[in-house]
Amino acid sequence: MLLNPVISKLSGKLVVLASASPRRLEILSNAGLRFEVVPSWFKETLDKSLFKSPYDYAVETAKQKALEVAHRMPFKHLKRPDVVIGADTVVTVDGLILEKPTDKQDAYRMLSRLSGKEHSVFTGVAIVLCHDKSGSDTDYKVVDFYEETKVKFAELSEEMLWEYINSGEPMDKAGGYGIQALGGMLVEYVKGDFLNVVGFPLNHFCKQLGLIFNSPHESPAHKVKRESDEAWSLVNSLSEGATNGEVELLENGKDVSQSSMQEQNVIGPEFSRQDIPHSIISLLDGFKASKTLFTASKLKVFDVLNSSNSLTLEEVAGQINASVLGTERLLEAAVSLGLLERVKQQNTSVYRNTEQASRFLVSDSPESLNGYILHCNDMVWPLFSHLENAVREGTSQHERAFGKKNEDVFQDAYYSKDEVKIRFMDAMHSIARVTGKDVATAFDLSPYKTACDIGGCTGAMAYEFTKAHPGLSVIVFDLPQVIEMRRHFQPKETDDRVSFVAGDFFKDDLPKADLYVLARILHDWSDEKLHVLLSKLSKMCTPGCGLLVSEIFLDEERKRPSRALLQALSMTEGKQRSPTEYSDLLEKHGFTPKHIKHTDNLLDAMLFVKEDPNNKRTLLGCSSASIETAELE
Repeated sequence: MLLNPVISKLSGKLVVLASASPRRLEILSNAGLRFEVVPSWFKETLDKSLFKSPYDYAVETAKQKALEVAHRMPFKHLKRPDVVIGADTVVTVDGLILEKPTDKQDAYRMLSRLSGKEHSVFTGVAIVLCHDKSGSDTDYKVVDFYEETKVKFAELSEEMLWEYINSGEPMDKAGGYGIQALGGMLVEYVKGDFLNVVGFPLNHFCKQLGLIFNSPHESPAHKVKRESDEAWSLVNSLSEGATNGEVELLENGKDVSQSSMQEQNVIGPEFSRQDIPHSIISLLDGFKASKTLFTASKLKVFDVLNSSNSLTLEEVAGQINASVLGTERLLEAAVSLGLLERVKQQNTSVYRNTEQASRFLVSDSPESLNGYILHCNDMVWPLFSHLENAVREGTSQHERAFGKKNEDVFQDAYYSKDEVKIRFMDAMHSIARVTGKDVATAFDLSPYKTACDIGGCTGAMAYEFTKAHPGLSVIVFDLPQVIEMRRHFQPKETDDRVSFVAGDFFKDDLPKADLYVLARILHDWSDEKLHVLLSKLSKMCTPGCGLLVSEIFLDEERKRPSRALLQALSMTEGKQRSPTEYSDLLEKHGFTPKHIKHTDNLLDAMLFVKEDPNNKRTLLGCSSASIETAELE
């Protein structure tokens, strides 16, 4: 039975919820609404400072979420929704917007700020109405509103705070608490709509539906706004659609590949969603999505489309030297993953790159991941095809995959033929170009004058460091074979502050510097080899010298990000670590952790400083400039 007569107005319409939130799904399902779930790919990175009030920010985010789905569905799903619902919930206190905490320390800061205070919970909601226009165009109208609820927290003891944080509940909730679960124990009172705090203001939503569908004409009071296709840019996420979280580009902690696979048909409150294992179903197809990306890159589909504004199926097939049938199915799969767009032109369809594909998949793009994608196809994919043996034996499967032992493959495959050597370096170059700026700008490095990028390969990251820090010069230290081949990756604008020195960081002396950079190095080697390297570094560094470590950082419970844990299945001799584990490792060699930066890119960063063993004080740089006591921010 429908609990609200207004919801019956949506009967027979394709209604879509642009959110993967289980709380919003439950609220709307319990009200009797039939809908599909298509999580939005919109990145929640709007500049909060541009909005006059928190609710304006929440409303705009909700609108962009809903519009992204409304624009994407006709291309990806080949069907047009009638109504798309977007929502965004924020918590505000003392003039600050609190969204989802990034880690336990962030959750602690949020909840401490809420302790003993009354705060506001705003949920912005956008209802996008989709209507056919002349031809194949669609007219989009937006009704948006917000709801505010006041919530008062009790005074929270340290014990209660950490007990709640360690439950894990705060980590995916705005403001760091869930009022409908354990977080309800922290609340003294609620003024307003309780469901608004849970995540969706059902009462206000139903009132808006009544205004929309019971009124014969549009009224300004309904806050209906037309959105032109030209004014709204379709937001696609390469990492979301491509590899089930394998490539988490500019990802803010969301695995959108899983989200896109979690689309559900909600047929009423009597239907048990637990009967359908959507997360498992998404994993079943994850490898197919990865291989689609790999194959399109290998066949240079994105390069071919980049050379023209758009191409027909037959034109693409001819340029990649493939069958029309096979090309058609590859292109359609790429469209469904958000990698390509298919548009109607006169009596035919043409294909073109999405904005993300042009930026990250075209081989000569400044931020291209093409090299790393081909490395995954040629080197990583064969290893994972032997994962069962790797798990049983606990060893790398290089010999089964390539016919040679691990060390032989590294020497013979990577370093015997220039073309293979360049391919491997291109993979490392890809990662460095995409992550380098975020790593280089993570901390204030002005006290340092010379840096050494150990295992710095082509120097891509070193150039980012010199761009970000005008007073810094960087030495790239890597194997002689790598230094010899670096000429293939020289940037268009050379920088005299970047130099190259050949050597083996396990065997040879390291160049003298007052800052050392270890990017994607520590996770790859055994504890014994790391002891050799870090002992050498410790002896080289005088008190105050810096060590910048850039890796994928696991959370303290070793549950996320999945990309790091999946990478560990390649069974290298090293291992993935959390910030605490990296701190423990480095402290054993005299380095104290000072700052941590989660970049929302492929790599995070930590800054360590060499201790003074005499007075246990640390100095920033080899000068006497002091730094605050150890702080993970």
